Amino acid sequence: MKHVTCSGSPYQIGQQHGQAAKTEIDGSIAFYTEFFEQRAKLSWPQVRDVARGFLPWLEASFPEYVDEMKGVADGAGLELESIVALNVRTEIAFGLMSDGCTALSWKTSDASFLAQNWDWRFEQTPNMVALRIEQPPKPTIHMMTEGGIIGKIGLNSAGVGVTLNAIMAPGVSYDKLPCHLALRTVLNSTSREEAETILRRVGVASACHITIADASTGGIGLECTALDIVEMPMDQNGTCTHSNHLVKQHKVEDKLFLQDSPFRLNRIQELMNGIDKPSVEKLSEILKDEKNYPTAICRALGEKSTSETLFSIVMDLTQGFAQVKMGRPTEDGEVFELKP
Repeated sequence: MKHVTCSGSPYQIGQQHGQAAKTEIDGSIAFYTEFFEQRAKLSWPQVRDVARGFLPWLEASFPEYVDEMKGVADGAGLELESIVALNVRTEIAFGLMSDGCTALSWKTSDASFLAQNWDWRFEQTPNMVALRIEQPPKPTIHMMTEGGIIGKIGLNSAGVGVTLNAIMAPGVSYDKLPCHLALRTVLNSTSREEAETILRRVGVASACHITIADASTGGIGLECTALDIVEMPMDQNGTCTHSNHLVKQHKVEDKLFLQDSPFRLNRIQELMNGIDKPSVEKLSEILKDEKNYPTAICRALGEKSTSETLFSIVMDLTQGFAQVKMGRPTEDGEVFELKP
């Protein structure tokens, strides 16, 4: 597992990312080149053309992200459009993505947790990076990401954490924040409220579900499409859960691309009901659940599943750390902490 620390200006952060993770970035491009050809019938030059369409709005609205992506490109010896393509990969294949993930947040009187299994194609495993970004005066970030992608799943030094669930629903917007840059925006924020406010104001460019939580106020789910954002607040028990389908009503309808998504959502709620007081250890056990195998919370490859759990993460936002387990949580794999 590659661990990378970057610091300085947005361009310097990107350049260090590009230099240190060049192998993983090249691997990500190779993976998505094949993926887009198979699933979206787009060649990599066509993918880069689509990615170029996001630049005018990003340069006007979030120039620091463009600077960081330029740094990644220069550090890795690549063109900017290839790095933008990685960061808008959800939008490019917005109607075709099929990564399944199950996420939860849980706020108690004295603690706040956020957890997820991240499920995706096994071939992308070698291209994962644990990325630490030091960017004063903004919070320090420690996240799990794919080589070349500047925002994903993790937490920051202000006690804010974020997770992601893919959703298949039509529509893409070139004048809103691409999904992965929306995640980075959360991780740049000093509170859940600040992150929510920004995402509501600028919108998200494609369908996804983002869970935002912090140490003091707990979690909220934002079900996003290219047309709207609908909130999913914590329930009376202080919990918020999601999988891979739209639970609320939106201006567009999703396509239930993973038939097991409702099952996993019900299952994680059932398992959480069996816990009196959450902890990193107890939530880690939930993420091992294999009921409905292979399309379980702990996902595996099989006739009904083209993806599997590549890592699990449990964040203790009150204590300011996350425990990451690489691979399926029921199997042997590297375990380490993220501590921004």
